[in-house]
Formats: sequence, C-alpha cells, structure tokens
Amino acid sequence: MTESPDFVTLPDLASRSLGGGVPYANDELFAERENLIKPGPAVFSTEDFGHKGKVYDGWETRRRREPGHDFAVVRLGAPGIVRGVVIDTAWFKGNYPPFASVEATSAEGYPSPAELERADWQTIVERSPLRGDAENSFPVAAGQRFTHVRLSIYPDGGVARFRVHGEVVPDPRLLPDTFDLAAAEHGAQIVDCSDMFYSSPTNLIMPGRARIMGDGWENARRRDDANDFVTFALAGPGTVTVAELDTSHFVGNAPGWASLHGMDARSASPEESRAWSELLPLTRLQPDTPHRFRLGAHPPMTHIRMDVFPDGGLARVRLYGSMDPAQRRVIGLRWFNALPETHARAVIAQHVDGEHAAKLAASRPFTDATALPEAVLTVFG
Repeated sequence: MTESPDFVTLPDLASRSLGGGVPYANDELFAERENLIKPGPAVFSTEDFGHKGKVYDGWETRRRREPGHDFAVVRLGAPGIVRGVVIDTAWFKGNYPPFASVEATSAEGYPSPAELERADWQTIVERSPLRGDAENSFPVAAGQRFTHVRLSIYPDGGVARFRVHGEVVPDPRLLPDTFDLAAAEHGAQIVDCSDMFYSSPTNLIMPGRARIMGDGWENARRRDDANDFVTFALAGPGTVTVAELDTSHFVGNAPGWASLHGMDARSASPEESRAWSELLPLTRLQPDTPHRFRLGAHPPMTHIRMDVFPDGGLARVRLYGSMDPAQRRVIGLRWFNALPETHARAVIAQHVDGEHAAKLAASRPFTDATALPEAVLTVFG
C-alpha cells in the first residue's frame, strides 16, 4: 500500500466545508463539477443509471471528438499556500483522463468566470499522467498564496475528487478586531490529539454548525484513568476572551467535563508542562448543548489545549479573541510576502504610486514591517 504524502495532513483549501466552490467548467455533461470538492470519499452504485448513462459521484465530461481539453476552475474556500494536490479518480476506470495539469492564480474580491479567464495563471503541476480509480498525488513548490486553481484534464474524462492541500493565509484586511482565533479559515490548526477513533478533531474548527454527530470530533470509550485532549495552534498570538464548547448532536457520548489551558510557544515549548496556564477550570458540560464561557484576564497565547473528561465528543470549538496591532502586522506581512507579484502590486497600488508599488512588490520578501511605508502598513489592518 502506497503511503500518503505528508501534505495531505494540511487542510483541503478547496473543500466545500471551508466554503470552496467550482464557478466554471467547460463541460459537465455526465456529472456535475461541484462534486469535485465534496468532503468525504466518492461513492458508487452499480445500479445507479440516469438518462445520460451511469451516474458518477464526480465530475465527468463527454467524449471529445475535436482537439482541445476540458477544465474546471475551483475557488478556494480558504486562500493559502498550496503544498500539494490530489486528483482522485475513484471509480473512474475506463473513463478517467490519462493526463492532467493544475494552474493557480490570485485575484482581488470575487471575480466572475470571465474575469478569471483573463487572470494571470501559473502552472503549479505540469501535465502529468494519471492512474484510474486511484488517488494521484502531486507536491507543489510554488510557495505563493492563491485564491483559485484550475484543473485541466487531457483530453476528457472523469475525476471524483480534487483536493488542494495547503496552509491557510487569511487576508488581514478582512479580519475584524475580535474573531475566532481557532478557526481553520483564519489559519488555526490542530497540532495534537489524544484519540480520533471515530472522527477527526479538525472538524472542531471548521466553519458553521455541525450537521450531524459525525461532523464533529469523537474519540473511543476510555477504559483507563486518563482523559482525552485536543491542542489548537491559534491563527496567531492572541488573547482569548470567550470560549464556545459545543456538544450539539452528542447526546449519550458528550464529555462530562472540560477544561482549557494555554501557553505561548514564542517563549516556551508546548512539551513543558509548566508553560501551560489555566484559562477555564474543570467545568461540567451538558449533552447536545452549545456552551459559552467568558475567560479571565491572561497574556497572549499561541496554543490552547482542551481536555475532556474522561472522553467523549464535541461538534465545534470556538475561541473568540483579538491580536494586538504588532501581531496583526506579522500576519499581514506574511500575507503580503506570499502574494503573487501581480496581485501584490495591485493591492499596494491603491495606496502608493504605480512605480513605487511595482518596486515594493519586486523587493519582497520583507522581514520587518517597518521597512514598508506607513500608507502600505494600513493595508494590514
């Protein structure tokens, strides 16, 4: 069995769960393009036929009778630095595309399909052979922040799922003063977990309310004296003021109690037990209930650990708080450095003249925000 590449542990930036979309495909006669970004694996039924033939849980184009190739444009739900893609041809055996390539771009706002067609696209996966009924994985080394990707298949065929794994890089201009520091869409991650037997702890930090119990985090039943936990790396160093521990849908398997501890990894290691300080003492939880708790005063934290006692599942965890201006500028500088040059130029051209904007965009990466003009620093929020 082939081992999965390391990048698949990173969030799927294109997933519908994070707000991804497929605004355009040149053809989807047999199966609709939106299937590409569904969470979960593709399903298959030998009995499922429709007016156009076999129904597939994926994107499938008609058989080409003229030169060219087919393609689909995917809007990333969480723009970020793409580290790898998976082109999954599950169940497509005699009708998968023999080759594929992937391009990416970065655009301001919410461009239409016509505007995206005119965008500055760069290839992040060269035209490469695919295997049928298989997960085809490709690392990406571009190192830039993208908002859209384009999957091209040669010449036609079907793809079940398209995963775009990477690191979320939020737009600092869109972050409010107080926001969920644990949200995946803001760049937070799960970095440690005691048990994920039934479902992934990453579900805890996904957008929206959980639809069902399986849309949360659930561990196995404990038969010892220990307890389960999850550790969150926050979107950036910040002060959490309100915590929401949501046990919705967990009726007979919610934790009995929970506590929260935090630490600052800039000055200590998460492995040091003394580095952690209490934010929420051991507190009773109720089944199928969103609980909200105001936390006491504390210094900025980079990591929060939630302990549940003795075990049990939760639907979502929200950690609302704020970053000080200096930390927001650190987040902003990372975003600015990661923008493709065309996009970086367009962003700062709104604040300085065109020639100066071009020079600043070409001078990246910057290691210190103070090297930028004050007019540009206002972009970071």
